[in-house]
Amino acid sequence: MDIPKFFTFLLLASSASAFVAPNHHGSISQLVNGAGGKDARSMALAVKRFPILMPTTEPLVPYKAPGSSYASFIGLKSSQLRNGKLWISQFIDDEASNSVISSLLYIQSEAKKERIELYLNIPGAVLRPALAIYDVINELKADGVQIATTNIALCAGMGALIAGAGTKGQRKSMPNARFLLQKTGIDGVFRGQASDIALEVANVKKWNEKINGEFAKVTGQPMDRIDNDLRRDFYLSSDEAVRYGLIDEVLMPTSSKRQPATSQMLDLGVFQSGQKYQGGGKSSRDEGQYQPSRREQKRGSDDDAPTIGKA
Repeated sequence: MDIPKFFTFLLLASSASAFVAPNHHGSISQLVNGAGGKDARSMALAVKRFPILMPTTEPLVPYKAPGSSYASFIGLKSSQLRNGKLWISQFIDDEASNSVISSLLYIQSEAKKERIELYLNIPGAVLRPALAIYDVINELKADGVQIATTNIALCAGMGALIAGAGTKGQRKSMPNARFLLQKTGIDGVFRGQASDIALEVANVKKWNEKINGEFAKVTGQPMDRIDNDLRRDFYLSSDEAVRYGLIDEVLMPTSSKRQPATSQMLDLGVFQSGQKYQGGGKSSRDEGQYQPSRREQKRGSDDDAPTIGKA
């Protein structure tokens, strides 16, 4: 059957027919008018484009197993897990605690890893599952494994204790990350007799004293100050957490990572507190070489207010 006869057969079989040619970004439809119309042999193209969506599955990266001659694609988190890096970026409940503990034990047993890196973004945690992770971290440290913790966004409640449980000198934070130290409470609604409720309240008070003691261990602060600070929600920025003793370092960009267009190195200065987190040398501002321009001096003064003379 030749092509003209084939189209004639289709026109007689139905009043309108559609041919769809799908592609990666949409579909192309060819609509053929009915045989009884004046434009029986005319054809119209209709293109329907689908939105391009981001992948919802875990990204895949190539990984070559030891002794293998070819690489295969595995999940990104699985690849990082094999390199001794673990992300904890969720509320810690029983299921999350079991997953984190099993991952820690796997990393420690895989080729006898001596260093484990934890990247934390913990919005909160249940007391008992979080304490299980805390105990496993301390057990790994006792076995000689170095635990490096990095707060990338927020460590709240027991998440702040996990961030401070790392090896001294390897507890770090991003510049804009925050910490929230707070007391624990009852996990759920508790009902019962008055004596049972009193026992539950006494148990919560006992565990709060226990948690305060653990915060005192990781920060080096006295118990009296910990008890006073945790009477209400106690927020700490990254540099405040360093001074408090919860972490050891703020990951500031070094001058080698940010370079101007010229060959001169960029000086990032220091914090107002005077503590330098990157590099031990003095900046040009400290050495007296920095001289503000007239524009900067004019910008620093308030034009609307009268000039205040020095006595």
